[in-house]
Amino acid sequence: MSSNITTIWSQLQEKLRQFISSRIEDKTAVDDILQDVFIKLQTQIHKLKNTEKTTSWIYQITRNTITDYHRQQQKDRNAQDQLLVSAISDRRDITEEFALCVIPMIESLPDPYRDAVHMTEIEGISQKELAKRLGISYSGAKSRVQRGREKLKEILLACCDIQTDQYGNVIDYQPKCYNCSTDDFLSN
Repeated sequence: MSSNITTIWSQLQEKLRQFISSRIEDKTAVDDILQDVFIKLQTQIHKLKNTEKTTSWIYQITRNTITDYHRQQQKDRNAQDQLLVSAISDRRDITEEFALCVIPMIESLPDPYRDAVHMTEIEGISQKELAKRLGISYSGAKSRVQRGREKLKEILLACCDIQTDQYGNVIDYQPKCYNCSTDDFLSN
């Protein structure tokens, strides 16, 4: 029976490759699926009751193997999607958590810098709009924001070890101490 299956396999192998190739997008997986079919044939040949239906039996095993492949691909995609959603959620949690720490630090800045940083970074207004609201020149508003950001950066770096991605987004942070007081850092 084994030599018989080898003969049939050699006759059907190229047709099975085309059959598989027409049903999957990833052409690099065709030979892997074909090999899985061959292994299944070798291990399940004893289940074949009617040898006249060998070809249809082999095609059924091939269809089942293709279905298994698609199921695995879907599981892999779902797992990747879940990892991506989890990573985005973790990043959002870190960003929100970090923002809760930053706001009190902004509030601890000296008056002109506090207002400038709060309005531009928290409220999201432009520096031109800031200049209008405060009744100062545009270059004066830019200077306040710049100096305020520098002072805020000093506070943050004194309080936390911050890790950012290549775009400057906070991806992780660790407080250097558990009782960080922004007043302590302003006096330095």
